[in-house]
Amino acid sequence: MYHKEVTKIWLKKKEKQKKKKIAKWLLYSIGVLMLILLGVFAYVVYVSKTDPPVVADAGSLKWQRKDHGNGFYTLGNNWLKKSKSGLFELYVEGDPFERGVVNGKLSKELLVSQEDYFSAQISRMIPSKFYLHFLKYVIGWFNRDLEKNITEEYKQEIYGISESASDAYSYIGTNYQRILNYHAAHDIGHALQNMALVGCTSFGTWGAASADSTMIIGRNFDFYVGDDFAKNKIILFENPSHGYKFMSVTWGGFIGVVSGMNEKGLTVTINAAKSSIPSGSATPVSLVAREILQYAANIDEAIAIAHKRTMFVSESFLVASAADNKAVIIEKTPDTLDVYDPKSDHILCANHFQSKALVGSEPNIEQMKESASAYRYKRLQELLQEKEKNTVQNTVSILRDRKGLHDANIGMGNEKALNQLIAHHSIIFEPEKLLVWVSTSPWQLGEFVAYDLNKIFAMNGLQENHEIYDSTLTIAPDTFLLTQQFKNFEKYREYKHRIAEGEEINTDSLVASNPQFYHAYVLAGDYCFKSGQFDRAIKYYEQALTKEVATKQEEAYIRQQITDIEKKLQ
Repeated sequence: MYHKEVTKIWLKKKEKQKKKKIAKWLLYSIGVLMLILLGVFAYVVYVSKTDPPVVADAGSLKWQRKDHGNGFYTLGNNWLKKSKSGLFELYVEGDPFERGVVNGKLSKELLVSQEDYFSAQISRMIPSKFYLHFLKYVIGWFNRDLEKNITEEYKQEIYGISESASDAYSYIGTNYQRILNYHAAHDIGHALQNMALVGCTSFGTWGAASADSTMIIGRNFDFYVGDDFAKNKIILFENPSHGYKFMSVTWGGFIGVVSGMNEKGLTVTINAAKSSIPSGSATPVSLVAREILQYAANIDEAIAIAHKRTMFVSESFLVASAADNKAVIIEKTPDTLDVYDPKSDHILCANHFQSKALVGSEPNIEQMKESASAYRYKRLQELLQEKEKNTVQNTVSILRDRKGLHDANIGMGNEKALNQLIAHHSIIFEPEKLLVWVSTSPWQLGEFVAYDLNKIFAMNGLQENHEIYDSTLTIAPDTFLLTQQFKNFEKYREYKHRIAEGEEINTDSLVASNPQFYHAYVLAGDYCFKSGQFDRAIKYYEQALTKEVATKQEEAYIRQQITDIEKKLQ
């Protein structure tokens, strides 16, 4: 009996020692893990830290703009004004840092509000403050080598602008770090979503394809980050100390180019293509386009610039050249570059590649099969054949087209349409004449105002607030704006907003506002699904499948919802 008690005590003691040893080991392991995590965190903070470039002369920071009233500002020969068209017009000149400083000082309010709009949209997408702070370091890690892939000139220009940025977002990063990173926002969003934030379309005609043989380039820039982001468009006219003078359509704080033309009659527009998720950053697409616009006088020079830059997403650059009297598409991935030359008098570009080296690539084949790109491309072909000889007015009509193949009604806002009713801007170039037309709100439905770069770059400052666009070349707004159909589309957008805000809606009224658009039925189905109205939800999803669904991914989502509901109802 005695031995049994001793043994029992001894076993308990051993068990206690074992537990202490395990607890000690767990604490040690947790401590090591915490040290590793702290080390990783410290490393991420360290590598994501970006110091501004060294500036030889920062005297321009003391310069002050002159306020002439009514939103008209000047600073030396530089100026900013708001046109009666609703577009802001900005002219800057000088060395890189000075250009940036002047840009920031003249457009300070636009710079601040643009960051407000951008941040508000991100907060709507990611409401968690904790995750937003975490995301800051994820983006910092992703962009850890960003500054190494941006030229000193553009870093100085961005630094100059950042001096006028708001301090309200210092928790995200320094002003310079934030403005620098915003230049890669398009690329990161494109890479992580594996899409172009909805697809853009561009095309060009020349020679026999144009009514007067003049080259005409048109494009829709369907980049959507909320309605507010597209409110304050800036038509920038830049006269750099090195390179060619150029114009581009931009927004506060952004020096990259998405659509532009230089004084040599060379134009650049960008169209995203399917990409893989990259492991790190490289040169942002918009800064490659900017370098081409600033330093290329012809297609060969544009190709040479594209060759020497590494990008981390895939993109098409439609480059038109008055010197060459033609246009080509420079198609570039993180590891390949090829040029698509149609050897014809017209060129078309959606969101898939066409060059020999890339047309047969696996991502491109998938893009053509599963996205709206190939469909939109065919619709563009159809419209150009209908017009026979292209003109600027015909180009506007094509860019405003809302229908599907064979004039089918595919609903308002369909990604398969050229006009998806989300465009940040639409633009038309006549490179040989140095004329450019830019759309006014809403989207590409407002009037197109024309700028003559010959006249604007001959100006020596602007001392009086007067219109600089050529009113004799203005193209009238789309009559669609006056129709009941447009009012219905506005109701449809209102329903979408109310759903996003968690408000109650009438789903039948929702689909009635846009009855041919599959997504109206998807929204109604999702609304009913969330509220447990499964019979109604499945009805809406089935109706959606009878319409022209934009992508295979969306079709798969609809079918999966139907399957899930059927399982619930069994």
